[in-house]
Amino acid sequence: MSTYQEPSTYKELLDRATARAALNHRIKELLVTGLGLETRPELIGDDQPLFGRGLELDSLDTLEIVVMVDEEFGVAISDDDRAVFGSVNKIADFVVTERGDIPRVGAA
Repeated sequence: MSTYQEPSTYKELLDRATARAALNHRIKELLVTGLGLETRPELIGDDQPLFGRGLELDSLDTLEIVVMVDEEFGVAISDDDRAVFGSVNKIADFVVTERGDIPRVGAA
């Protein structure tokens, strides 16, 4: 696992912001396609709750998310990591923390 370093230049900051936006979008794509949601990834907010009044996911969707995150990013979510399921940003934060970097992703 690599160690996070603060960006030292504007270009590095912009690169990280772009990579993070791409990661969030990829997670949204995974949620839409993997869970068969009837919405577009662009319509899911980064901080929108995934359960309850948010995307209205249920407990069965949790297992699907665990599998998708592991397959896509090589990161395992355990029972102790329940807070990860709060929003797209929380999933992305978890992935970045566990990997030690922002994974470079492409669109599906």
